Amino acid sequence: MRIELEKRAKASALFSILSPFIALALTILFGGVMFALLGKNPVTALYSFFVEPLSEVWSLHELAIKAAPLILIGVGLSVCFRSNNWNIGAEGQFIMGAIAGSALPVLFYDWQSPLLLPLMMLLGMIGGALFAAIPAFLKAHMNTNEILTSLMLVYVAQLFLDWLVRGPWRNPQGMNFPETRTFGADAVLPEMLASGRMHWGFAFAIVAAVLVWFMMRYTLKGFEITVLGQSERAGRFAGFSSRKMIWFSMLFSGALAGLAGISEVSGAMQQLRPVISPGYGFTAIIVAFLGRLNPLGIAAAGLVLALTYLGGEAAQLSIGVSDKVTRVFQGLLLFFVLSCDALIHYRVRLVWDRFAAVKIEEAH
Repeated sequence: MRIELEKRAKASALFSILSPFIALALTILFGGVMFALLGKNPVTALYSFFVEPLSEVWSLHELAIKAAPLILIGVGLSVCFRSNNWNIGAEGQFIMGAIAGSALPVLFYDWQSPLLLPLMMLLGMIGGALFAAIPAFLKAHMNTNEILTSLMLVYVAQLFLDWLVRGPWRNPQGMNFPETRTFGADAVLPEMLASGRMHWGFAFAIVAAVLVWFMMRYTLKGFEITVLGQSERAGRFAGFSSRKMIWFSMLFSGALAGLAGISEVSGAMQQLRPVISPGYGFTAIIVAFLGRLNPLGIAAAGLVLALTYLGGEAAQLSIGVSDKVTRVFQGLLLFFVLSCDALIHYRVRLVWDRFAAVKIEEAH
């Protein structure tokens, strides 16, 4: 007997809906097995990971804070991926957006104005878009693989940030710690509610998800993205330019990643440090695929992945496991999402090898 994958005549609508839920269930199941192997009670561990972080009002605010950059970056990446442009360097664009947006409160720390915060957000978007323009230019004009170029630029951004906060942007009154000045009041993204720390970056994420969903569903640009992503040749017949789409999708996703970066720094951290991201740019790739590259689905998936960050922190305190458990859960989720997606286009068949059965009978 052997297992075969038989291609379906058309994609399964049922598994298109069920695939993310099956992947999530398998992730929880294998996560329980992992906790058991670590010598922890699986039920207690999973409760600490997925339920305990949702039991307090303040933790719901923390969930929104961690979900905001994941949703913003994931929505931008969905435009890239649906147009068949693979921007894997959103982490670097996140960092460069944070750096560009922080230039005003760091270099002009005495300037306080109602215009300061909007300018910071705008500079963050420009910084992320300009950094994404590098792999866009290399692909559009030199046919360079954007996966490699965008990914390698992440290390450039990380090292540049480290150099800035340890060198020219270091706080002169900061006791020699590698960090910038703390932002002034007008440079801090305000809280949305009085009950916790959730800031307006979460509102940016939800608005971006709704607007991009509308663009993809009801506008010519959304149709162009879909056509070029499915068939570049068909897009050329329709009069669409694949080169212009490279520029549009990469700059658009870079701008949203940059907005996520400056929103995170301004709203949650209020200064630059050597490390400002636990890997949001890479986790957002999982968010994009878990959300089926649909901006509204990405908003829900962003909350799920944000819960893994909170759950990892809660599990460290309550059951004493390593912070690497978060990465394991995120890796399992990506693996099962991609695996279960195969069920959309293929059905699983058990095939009994008759020839082998005859040989076994003859041997006896």
